[in-house]
Parts: sequence; C-alpha cells; structure tokens
Amino acid sequence: MTQDERRLFLIHFLLAENPEYANISVPQEEREQKQLLRSLMNVRPAVPASKAFLHVQDAYLQQEIQLRSITDIADLQPVQNDLYLWQGDITTLRVGAIVNAANSGMTGCWQPCHSCIDNCIHTFAGIQLRAACTDIMQKQGHDEPTGQAKITRAFNLPCTYVIHTVGPIVGARLTDNDCDLLASCYTSCLDLARENRVDSIAFCCISTGVFRFPQDKAAEIAVSTVRAWKERTGCTIKVVFNVFSEKDYELYRRVLHDGTH
Repeated sequence: MTQDERRLFLIHFLLAENPEYANISVPQEEREQKQLLRSLMNVRPAVPASKAFLHVQDAYLQQEIQLRSITDIADLQPVQNDLYLWQGDITTLRVGAIVNAANSGMTGCWQPCHSCIDNCIHTFAGIQLRAACTDIMQKQGHDEPTGQAKITRAFNLPCTYVIHTVGPIVGARLTDNDCDLLASCYTSCLDLARENRVDSIAFCCISTGVFRFPQDKAAEIAVSTVRAWKERTGCTIKVVFNVFSEKDYELYRRVLHDGTH
C-alpha cells in the first residue's frame, strides 16, 4: 500500500465502526484527509481493533513520522553534563522516554485535532496508546493525582516509552502548592524512568499551556528539580528539556546557563 491507500483504508475503517458517521464524506485533498483521520482517531474509544487495521495504522504512522524527520538524542550536544535543551516536536525525538502532559483522566485528548501535546502524542503513537492508558486507569479505579505519573509503551513513536504526568492547574494566582506539585511531576517521571532502566528522558514544558503555570517559574522548577534529583540519586540518565516556542527556548537557555537551583 502507498501512504494514500493506507490513509483511505484507515478512514473508511473508522467511519464504518460508527453508524453516526454514515453521512460523512471523505475529502479528496490530502490535508483534509489527514485532518479527518486524526479527528476520528482522537475521538475513538479504547475498543479492540482488527489486526488488519493495526498493521496498516502502524505502517502509516511510522512512515508519517519518518517523513517529518526524526532527531536522535545521540546527535544532540548537552548544555552541561547530562542536560540537553532541544527545540522541536517531541513526537519526532528518539530517546528512552518522552513525557506527556496529561489530564487526570489519563486517556488522551478527546478534542479532534487539538494542538496540545497530549493530542499529538496519542495521534502519532496510535490507538494502542489510549487502550494501554485506559487499562491502567480502569485497574486504578480513580483519576490520576496531580504530581504523579504512569508509564506506557510508545508504540509507533520513535521513543521507547511515554511517561504520562498530570501537572497542576493554576488558579487566580500561583501558590506554593502549585510549585510543589510541578516539582513532584518531574520527580515522579524521573523515578519511573530509573525504575524502568530508561537511559534518556525528554520533558515537555509541563503545565505551561492551558494549565496556566507561568513559563519562567516553570523553567526554574524543572531545571532545579532535575538537578537536585540527579545529585541525590547519582543517576546518569540524560535529560532533554524539550521546548516548542522561542520564548521557552530562551527561558531554559538562561536558567541552564545561569545555574539556577
């Protein structure tokens, strides 16, 4: 199959799953087909899919990620010791684990084509990731507490694992408890990585999006918490601070070079 054939196969399969989609027509343009496929995957519940679907989906997603260009941590230069700063799309980074800024439900973003990192990670990992997260949450029996984390396979992403953590949602003003909970996110992720013998981990900017954590303070907490954890544990895990915007890049560059603790 070509990528076009795979995409159409996946779209028609997902449309056929739900009678409510009977009146949806498949667009002709590639960009619109990709949006439709992503939307259908974003809203699909964690129910079993056929081996044929998974085989085609996996081939399609892996090819899409290759086309977007993969960055290997081996090709990056550390800022200092085992700490790295990298600006780019975390779903294209080949490391031991990437960190997903999840919500307390922990089963991904259900808003079609939303730009949040949770949506992007679930989209390019494939439908298996939602199934894995749903299984964890059903066994747990309650929402994930803020500041804690869970680990899953990464499925079609170039990393090996995804570590999902729930960051604090900031209200009218930033509190000490918000700061403590954000630090706990980093510590929980690092603890899970070490337990699973992960040799490198990439952190996104947890809680700084719709959760409204101030970016400058979040960067300081991220760097100081990672440094303190590495010093306390003696662990040599490589840590990538992954940013997407120029503002975050400059914030992290300053904090890393200033040696903020």
